[in-house]
This record gives sequence, C-alpha cells and structure tokens, in this order.
Amino acid sequence: MRALIIFLFLIHGGIHLMGFLKAYQWAEIGQLTQPVSRPLGLLWLLATTLFLIATVAFLFKSYSWPLIAFAAVLLSQILVFLYWQDAKFGSLPNLLLLVVALGAFGMQRFERIYRQDVHVAVSENPAGSGVVAEGELKRLPPPVQRYLRYTGVVGKPRVYNMRLVFEGQMREKGKPWFPFTSEQHNFFEHPSRLFFMKARFKGLPTYGYHTYRATTAGMLIKLAGWIPVVDLKDPLLFPTETVTFLNDLCLFAPSALLDERIEWEPIDALSARVIFTNQGSRVSAVLYFDETGRLTNFVSEDRYDISEMKAYPFSTPVGNYKDFSGYRLPGFGEAVWHYPDGEFAYGEFTILSVEYNVANPHKP
Repeated sequence: MRALIIFLFLIHGGIHLMGFLKAYQWAEIGQLTQPVSRPLGLLWLLATTLFLIATVAFLFKSYSWPLIAFAAVLLSQILVFLYWQDAKFGSLPNLLLLVVALGAFGMQRFERIYRQDVHVAVSENPAGSGVVAEGELKRLPPPVQRYLRYTGVVGKPRVYNMRLVFEGQMREKGKPWFPFTSEQHNFFEHPSRLFFMKARFKGLPTYGYHTYRATTAGMLIKLAGWIPVVDLKDPLLFPTETVTFLNDLCLFAPSALLDERIEWEPIDALSARVIFTNQGSRVSAVLYFDETGRLTNFVSEDRYDISEMKAYPFSTPVGNYKDFSGYRLPGFGEAVWHYPDGEFAYGEFTILSVEYNVANPHKP
C-alpha cells in the first residue's frame, strides 16, 4: 500500500510537468490539445512540485504530508477542470490520493487527542525523588520480595510514570488474528492509563484509544481515524481497566508495588495475592513466580469480557525476560480468557521498549 501511494504521487505529479513543458514550448505534448499559457504553465509546475514535496514528506512520515497532499490535489483538480477535455482522467488519481490523505489526517487528529491527554497527565503527576531501599521490601510476601530483587528495583529511582511500546497480534473469538502496534503511558500518583493502538483490521487501518483516569474508563475505536466502530463508556469498564492497570504495575513497574495503596495476602512460597483499590473499585489477582524470582503469571477474576459484559478469569502468562531501562522485565506475554469451554488467548504482545519517569513525552 505504501509503495502504491508513492507510485501515485510520483507518476501523477510527473504528468503535470507536461503542462509546464507545453506552455514554454520546451517539448511537443500531443496529449494536451488545448493551448497552455505561461502563467498556467507555472501552475502545472507548482502542482508537480507539491506532489513531489508530499512524496518526500510521506516517505519521512512527516505530520505535514496530508496537508501538502490536499493542496496538491486541489490545484491539480482545478487544472483538470480547466483542461477537462485532455485531463479529465486525472480526476481518478486525485480522488484516490484525496481519500488516502483524508484517512491519514483523520488518524493523526485522533492520535493527537491521545498525545494531548498524555501531556495533561504529565503535568498532573509531577515526578518525585528518592530511591527504593532494601528495607522497604520487608512488608511484602517473600516471593514478591524475590521478584523485586530479581527485576533490580533496589537502589534505583522510584517510578512515577512509564511509557510502554508493544507490537503483536490480537483477535476476537472465532475470528483471525490481526497485527497491531501500541504505545501507552501509565501514571501512578493519580492512577491513569492511556493506551493507543494502531492496527490493520481486515486490511483496513484502525486506531483504538483506551482511557483510564479519574473515575472513568472508555474505549474508542475508529476506522481510518474518522469512523467510530466502538465507542464504549460502560460502568463495568472501570473495574476492568483497574485490573489492567494493576497488571501493568505487576509486570512492568514492579517498584510501584511498594505503594501503600496496594495490599497483600501471602499464599505460599511461589504465589501471593495482590489487592488494589482505586476510586472505590477493589480488584485483586494472584501472582505466580518461579524459583528464580521471575513473575510467570497474573490471574484475576475481576475483569469483564467487554464483548459479553461478563466476568471471566483472566490471565497474562509472561516470559522471555530481558533488560529494559536497567530492569529485568518480561519481553513477551499473552492475554488469556478462561471461558467455561476452555482457554482463549486473544492477544500476544512483544515488548519493544519501557521508559520510566518520562518528563517530556512526544509533542501532540
């Protein structure tokens, strides 16, 4: 698809050069039977230039390329109307490029909402200071203590927010996998999670934005950044996303488990129950560890399957521990529903990067 767009920009833009060449009589252009004045010849050249600039901006993934493409298509179509007899077939590539540019602009506008929310959350959750001390681990169950030591939190700065980047694939029950990439920011002083996903669903660009902040949670999914296909703000989303937020802390911000708002119930040498309450929503999960101290699974019964609006056991088995920003964290995980008729893995995630205490996120 990307190669096709570049091809259209270059070929369609190059064709406009004929009007300039005819106007200045630098070449015999039989395809243009109508005379072309020199001023209009310069407009044909300008159209070629705009298409070339749009191509370069598109190649370098500049946010400005849809606007440049709009200008190129507008000028091109004006010239097509002026020379309709010779140039009418130029309307088709103009229409195709207009649709592509509109889709890109819509997706950028949708993503900009997420970026703006992240900046607001950064200002509302100022970074603190201090490092994690060994003595703070004493109140935790023994397997959780080993986990925090294994991940390497002792002696490192306290974590106040984090940024995660994933890639992977997801699916609905009875449907094929679709690929995605995602970025999310979590904030801990005022618990919030902002998750933005880019996917191709049935070959179409689809963006999704999950929000969890203050007392609300929502999920908005748009086709090409314009057409809402899911817009959900059900009250059951808040406890569901509270479980997801807790899951993020356990897997990717282990030092945040020292927060006094988190309660613990010891179970045995390789498991413990974690309990988290936020805005009246109290959720829990059982954490399972191996002998080396690695967290291997997170299992909760407090999360709702949004497609059915029913609570089912939910787990995230993880593995492939790697170094991320100086911490040993899982590099791969699954999201699994435990339905009455059996387990169903609906998501596979590969972690690309983890950053902590992000003060200057990408500008909106």
